[in-house]
Amino acid sequence: MSAALQMTASSALLEVNNIEVVYNDVILVLRGLSLSVPQGKIVALLGANGAGKSTTLKAISGLLKTEEGAVTRGEIRFGGDRIDGIDPHVIVRRGIFQVMEGRRIISDMTCLENLRLGAFIRSDKEVTRDIEMVYSYFPRLKERTGLAGYLSGGEQQMLAIGRALMARPKLILMDEPSMGLSPLLVKEVFGIIRKLNEDLGITILLVEQNARMALSVASYGYVMEQGKVVLDGTAEALASNEDVKEFYLGGHGAERKSFRNLKSYKRRKRWL
Repeated sequence: MSAALQMTASSALLEVNNIEVVYNDVILVLRGLSLSVPQGKIVALLGANGAGKSTTLKAISGLLKTEEGAVTRGEIRFGGDRIDGIDPHVIVRRGIFQVMEGRRIISDMTCLENLRLGAFIRSDKEVTRDIEMVYSYFPRLKERTGLAGYLSGGEQQMLAIGRALMARPKLILMDEPSMGLSPLLVKEVFGIIRKLNEDLGITILLVEQNARMALSVASYGYVMEQGKVVLDGTAEALASNEDVKEFYLGGHGAERKSFRNLKSYKRRKRWL
């Protein structure tokens, strides 16, 4: 665990400590992964396809068992309590809500019905007020009275985030919110993510391949490769790191002049 991670761990809302994840009893996906998410912050989890980012979120939200996966080593703590191994609906009730990759809205339900679905764990009388709160962040959703399947990709992403807000979560896990969106919509969605964090104080763990946008809203970040964290630091430090600029921000490192014969182990060797 890095020094920075050790400093934030004591005040962390979420702590993932040296976990391993295995699918179908044989496929090792996460290999001793550790990370920490402080209360009220946005933390970015970066990496290429297949690095294990989505698996990390599913381990936290308890969804691994739906894909024959399991945390076989280490522990996950939320608010000081251990949550690995408990059912997903219990984790939601404790305050964690995952916005899945690909939105996963219910297409044959209306926007309003999708939002009410997000509040299924609640029995209070403030659901209607919270729906209006969601509309204040996503006014387009109030205008859309038809089935959610007819929404644009950007509107569906807004609906997915709005549905998460209806659960009044303490922590939102966001999996690739920019996927399939135009650059203009990506900027709009990330602006809303920043505003939700600032206005409502919601803690966010953000999985994203658009590293530049993720680091623009996050305070801290982790870079994953092959199931483990290979680099972590403040968003500013990662954005200025030569390896991160070269491999994730579209820049050019100080040493490399060409991407010819690029091998992932070369950057892993540099980082490790």
